[in-house]
Amino acid sequence: MKPDEQDRISKLLKQAVPPVEADPEPTRDLWPQVLKRLDQNSARVPWFDWALLAGVGVFAAVSPAWIPVILYYL
Repeated sequence: MKPDEQDRISKLLKQAVPPVEADPEPTRDLWPQVLKRLDQNSARVPWFDWALLAGVGVFAAVSPAWIPVILYYL
């Protein structure tokens, strides 16, 4: 690569990437927004997860000898 090209690329990179401050601080406190979002989105378990859990329970009740094999693969 020629020195002219290196200088050009260096200048372009300096323009594209802002300088990093020594001790960067966020412009505002994000923790209240995180708490608000956690309160809004309560964890709901989809019906499909309950169906899978019921299927595993039925399978374990029908063939208990397979329980160690299933636990091995988990």
